[in-house]
Amino acid sequence: MPATRETPRLRLRGLPGPLGLFCTGLLASALTLSIHSTTSYSQYGVVPGDVPSTIPIVTEKPGAAASVAAPAKVAAVALAPAPEHPEHRVQAARDKDAGSNLVVRVKKGETLMDILTKSGVPAGEAEDAITSLHDVYNPRQLKTGQEVTLVFAPPADEFASDTIETLGTTESDLAGTADEAGTFLALKIQPEAGREIATNRDSTGAFSAAEVHKALSVVRVRSAGVIQSSLFDAAQAAGLPPKALAEMIHAFSYDVDFQRDLQPGDSFEVLYEKLADKDGNSIVTGKIDYAELVLSGQRLALYHYTTKDGVTDYFNQNGDSVRKALLRTPIDGARLSSGFGMRNHPILGYTRMHRGVDFAAPKGTPIFAAGSGVVVQEGRNRGYGNYIEIRHDPDFHTAYGHLSRFAAGIHNGTRVAQGQIIGYVGMTGLATGPHLHYEVIRDNEKVNPLSVNLPSGKKLRGAEFDEFAVAKAKIDTMVADLPIESKVASNQ
Repeated sequence: MPATRETPRLRLRGLPGPLGLFCTGLLASALTLSIHSTTSYSQYGVVPGDVPSTIPIVTEKPGAAASVAAPAKVAAVALAPAPEHPEHRVQAARDKDAGSNLVVRVKKGETLMDILTKSGVPAGEAEDAITSLHDVYNPRQLKTGQEVTLVFAPPADEFASDTIETLGTTESDLAGTADEAGTFLALKIQPEAGREIATNRDSTGAFSAAEVHKALSVVRVRSAGVIQSSLFDAAQAAGLPPKALAEMIHAFSYDVDFQRDLQPGDSFEVLYEKLADKDGNSIVTGKIDYAELVLSGQRLALYHYTTKDGVTDYFNQNGDSVRKALLRTPIDGARLSSGFGMRNHPILGYTRMHRGVDFAAPKGTPIFAAGSGVVVQEGRNRGYGNYIEIRHDPDFHTAYGHLSRFAAGIHNGTRVAQGQIIGYVGMTGLATGPHLHYEVIRDNEKVNPLSVNLPSGKKLRGAEFDEFAVAKAKIDTMVADLPIESKVASNQ
């Protein structure tokens, strides 16, 4: 049975910017937000235009997984992530057709030398290939999750020019190395959209590297859907790429509780960019220009806009930034375990006022500064255990209790930025389990962080609002003119 809906009012939520530190592997479970769940919720921390590495969230569908399309040019098989046994990555590719491309996704801590040698490339050849890259690419820039394509030769009688796609290498160049199945021929890396690095082996066995920049065009796509079971399911059915969905959720997360505010029949609409090559193949998903949610008949619309002073953000139709001066929940992936108000204290055993909210989370979970300000207290504080208090302005302070430890450099007088890690979840002081006790103090009075009217972020006024209105009108025209694509090929 659907959860009972309260009076249609959006619960404001806050999200720290630096959660770009967490990774993409949990994206699927992160976005399967069941509208029937009422047990826990999470925040997304992605700076507009960026993509989070991971977006952790509690979900009722732990088995759900987002598919990631393999590169279209992979000749035989793409293994990502690679099996634990290093030889399996090469063997799987060779068993398919005795020679093909092998795509390996970089694991945390792996180097390019690790990838090559674990994939069966002799150490000497691996070193030669890596050395050849230095003029066009620094192998130390390899990132976790990035794909590396290794090219191996098939037997000479099965060699075909369309089996291997390399940069600046012809079939005749490779013929001298193709007489033995599995010979390592080339390595390809795409550090960013439209840029490809490759080192190829010539007929003498030497490696030479090249860099190619592919011209990309911006194509705008309009996607929309109606929510029936979950936002993730609706977005997937509409063909909205996971990156665009994650950015849309982040943009609205300051004003929408995605666990409690979404109901069957609500809808979404997104206008986003995709970068495509000359053949029209989608290479990567770009920024969102416009996003809309209709919740219980109430329309919320956001526009991507860059101000004169270079601030890029999402603004509502009144020119107000979605960002708030303070975050309501300065922790990610946590469950609200105790609200604001009278309660029976679990340790003291009697009823008293609980002047904050508790977020249950594993010990060591990062805690973020709810807003920019100055640390005015750091240390032990009676039942709070390890405690931090931050002054944001003369009217607002925030406090954080039961920390297991403080982040490096956090002391009395330290100036912190919104979203900066200040400490880690623990159970010091009067606590029965690991959690964050979070308080908002306004005019020296502790108020409910989940309902208090928090100070707003940037507002566009005067001439700047007039310029925003022009940009908004152009976006509205694009939304009206573009047809809705029910399914988009790109899954990036």
